[in-house]
Amino acid sequence: MNRLALACAALLSFSLSACAQSPAGTQPDAAPAAAAQAKVKEPSFTAGTPEARVRDVLRELNPRIKIESINPAPIPGFREVIATGQVVYVSDDGKYLFQGGLLDIANRRDMADVAMAKVRKQVLAGLPEADRIVYAPAGKPKHTVVVLTDVDCGYCRKFHNDIAEYTKRGIRVEYLAFPRAGIGSADYRKMVAVWCAPDRRKALTDAKNDRSVPAGNCSRSPVDMQYNAGQRMGLEGTPMILSEDGQQLGGYLPPDALLQRLDALETAPAKTAG
Repeated sequence: MNRLALACAALLSFSLSACAQSPAGTQPDAAPAAAAQAKVKEPSFTAGTPEARVRDVLRELNPRIKIESINPAPIPGFREVIATGQVVYVSDDGKYLFQGGLLDIANRRDMADVAMAKVRKQVLAGLPEADRIVYAPAGKPKHTVVVLTDVDCGYCRKFHNDIAEYTKRGIRVEYLAFPRAGIGSADYRKMVAVWCAPDRRKALTDAKNDRSVPAGNCSRSPVDMQYNAGQRMGLEGTPMILSEDGQQLGGYLPPDALLQRLDALETAPAKTAG
């Protein structure tokens, strides 16, 4: 395999190196981690179609790639591929591949972001609200955000320290678990304890303040499912703040900045693929 193929294989198989690798001295359980990544059912394509050619080219680059979808790209002659939480574009003849933003100049929007927002919205729809840790304002919320969080990351703690300020501004916060150190790690076990606790909200606050949370004895923890969802949604760091329709609002945002961002989204034209 030449240098270009090696680069592409690494690109398509490794989207979470910055936020999901094990810290020094820990060895996450590889079997649960592999299982968490193996839940995406790949679509089938008719032989001889551009989609089938693109799939075959990508599998030549990396046989382990998990392809979520292959659809016509916004530019002629290319397919838009979503795989491993990333968007890449491959020519219909399988000769060219590029990754990165694809700017719709007229509408001032990144079409890769539009594609991923659709995936995130679909993924979020499959995650039960009962499995989330929710902080709601008094009365009807002005906005709702979904936040993928880790109990040990500094900016996750900073966000949570101001949780009352977010809700005071009418923002409903729904937490999902994403243990950055991976399935089976010490970080993961802390988050399972939080999600198994009788009072999840108290347990989350305790964990984010370095207070011990006793290991729970629950029959099922949603942490694995939420971790897998974070991978599918292209998580690159925690916290990851999402709107209800899957748009990524960024990492940490102070309360006023997040409110401004949400207000702006409410008045902006809908960002849907043409």
